Amino acid sequence: MNVEHDDELLSIGAFAARARLSPKALRLYDRLGLLAPAHVDEASGYRYYRPDQVERARTVALLRRLDMPLAAVADVVALDGERAARSLDGYWAGVEERFAEQRTLARYLRGRLSGRKAELYATFEVKTVDVPERYVISETRHVRANELPAWISGSAERLERAAREECGGMPGPHYVVYHSEVTEESDGPAESCVPVADAEAARAWARQRGRTADLTVRAEPAHRLAYTRITKAQVSYPQIIAAFDAVEAWVSEQGLTVTGPCREVYFVDWAETGPEDEVCDVAFPVSSA
Repeated sequence: MNVEHDDELLSIGAFAARARLSPKALRLYDRLGLLAPAHVDEASGYRYYRPDQVERARTVALLRRLDMPLAAVADVVALDGERAARSLDGYWAGVEERFAEQRTLARYLRGRLSGRKAELYATFEVKTVDVPERYVISETRHVRANELPAWISGSAERLERAAREECGGMPGPHYVVYHSEVTEESDGPAESCVPVADAEAARAWARQRGRTADLTVRAEPAHRLAYTRITKAQVSYPQIIAAFDAVEAWVSEQGLTVTGPCREVYFVDWAETGPEDEVCDVAFPVSSA
């Protein structure tokens, strides 16, 4: 290509000025495959761009102003029209969800740092509910806090499918029991549970899969739960700790006794909810004895 006689090509400096980017940024975008120059002079290494590449350059720069990772930027600009817009929508929904989680965490930390825990707990309304005796199928796993969301989602899908297709249906929502602390340092274990309508069918289903330490069918006695309802943003660790603390404080104030490990009861379709939607009950089994 004879650059000297190609009036359509712009030097990297001229293109950078038109795109309102620095030459350094353009070199980075080239290296990452986001915006390749139209021509690179073999002798000098100079980069040249077409005027019609300005729009793509500006789009990349604007996406970066959303703090979008470069890999995600590459995915968006590789698409066109509505597909690119939907990809951006998906990214921004995740950003808003993270902001909502951070906002609830900041409120929690403000309450702890100021010593106003009572005011913090007052934001949670605690109630009780009586749960009848029932059979559940469950999956138990040692998991840390960062592994928990993926495991909860996966185990719920597996167990709910088995309950509907093999065990007569689900007479109650999916829930997770924490038999020991789950943090970044401690791995539980946690038990993912789904109530089933047909205990015999559930036992047959379990036998088909062989005896495993993490898969069980068991009867859960009737019990009373003290619980508070929280939003999707509040579910994330460590924000959810505030809800557990609030329920424990309420139980103590009411003169009740905790009779079993804490749990989270998920009563809606997680994928169909937003950050401010109520999705989960944080609960403790209690008695008045």
